[in-house]
Formats: sequence, structure tokens, C-alpha cells
Amino acid sequence: MGGVIRRRGVLFVVSAPSGAGKTTLCREARHLLPDLAYSVSYTTRPPRPGEIAGTDFHFVSEATFQELRERGEFAEWASVHGNLYGTLSSVLEAALGDGRDILLDIDTQGAAQLRRRYQEAVLVFIVAPSMAELEQRRRERRSDAAGEITRRLDRAREEVKMWRQYDYLIVNRDIKDAVEQLTAIIVAERSRTTRLALTLPDMTLTHTEDR
Repeated sequence: MGGVIRRRGVLFVVSAPSGAGKTTLCREARHLLPDLAYSVSYTTRPPRPGEIAGTDFHFVSEATFQELRERGEFAEWASVHGNLYGTLSSVLEAALGDGRDILLDIDTQGAAQLRRRYQEAVLVFIVAPSMAELEQRRRERRSDAAGEITRRLDRAREEVKMWRQYDYLIVNRDIKDAVEQLTAIIVAERSRTTRLALTLPDMTLTHTEDR
């Protein structure tokens, strides 16, 4: 079949309760699918040990964040655990308009905003096998005080109730299996016929009468 197949990029949105492993899954998926763009979110929280500004997050002051929000530059933004997070519209539009797929690692509030704005977006929800497993993972990090862990677990219980609002659910029992599921979803969604447009080359048809 001749012609050129074109399509708009696909927006993949991954959410999960804190500690379920979405950041690790997204990082591994990007390694396996190097043509998958990634949007670096803006946040007002301070960097954690090992995080790199501009790679993990754009770390900004609350005043700068509010200025961006008031100018309408965020496609989504939310307050999570007392800090502000947001995704620039210009980054998403540039990638999608160029036909590049882009991956977002954001919370459930932001995902709901993006679903309203980009109805064709693909939403993936990650969960731990159980709340007990999620709590164990949080405590093994040794980066949060006991009160903070309790607060995050309470929020996790509320977030898990929203899984039906997503297109796919991945239970992260084993990191390798979960990464394979996530990449399989991305690869399959890229090939949906509803996302493709076939442009046929111009052809000039001529007719010569028999003489």
C-alpha cells in the first residue's frame, strides 16, 4: 500500500499512589522506548537527594509557580502533599503536534484535568499488590517521618478508589513484569487505526483513446 502514514502524538499519563513505583516504571519505559518524549513537571517542593533540576523536576519558588499558573501556561496543576506541581501546555503541544508520543508521571488530580483537555489521552494507573505492601515500601525508603507516611497512606486509599477512571491498571508485583506491561500498552496504543491518517500520493490519471 503506497502513501505516508501520519498521526498526532499520543499522550500517555501514568498515576499511582506514592510508593507504588510509577517513577521507576516510567524511567524504565523511557529506556526501552527511547523515542518516547518525557515532560518534566514544575514543582515548588525542594529537591530530594539525588534529584537533578531540569531532569527530574523544574524546581521553582511558589511565586514563580503562581505566576505561570495565572498566565494559563499549565495544562494541569495540582497541590499534592502541600506542594504544587504542574505541566506546561507548550511542552505537550510541541510534542503532540510533531507526532511524538509523550509520557507524563503525575498524580490523579492532574490526570483528571488532562483527560478533560485531551480526551484521546491514554491513562494508566499503577498500584502495589496491597496497602500493607505499599506501607512497607514507604517505610523502607526511610525518607519520611511517621506522620508523613500516615498522611500519604491515607491519601493512597482515596486515590486507589479512582482506578476505574483510567484506561489500564497495572499491579506492580514485580518491576520487570510491570515495565513489560507498561511498554506493551504504549506500543499497542501507537498502532491503533483510529490514531492513523493515510496520505496517498497525488496521482494524475490519463486516458488515451484507442485509435
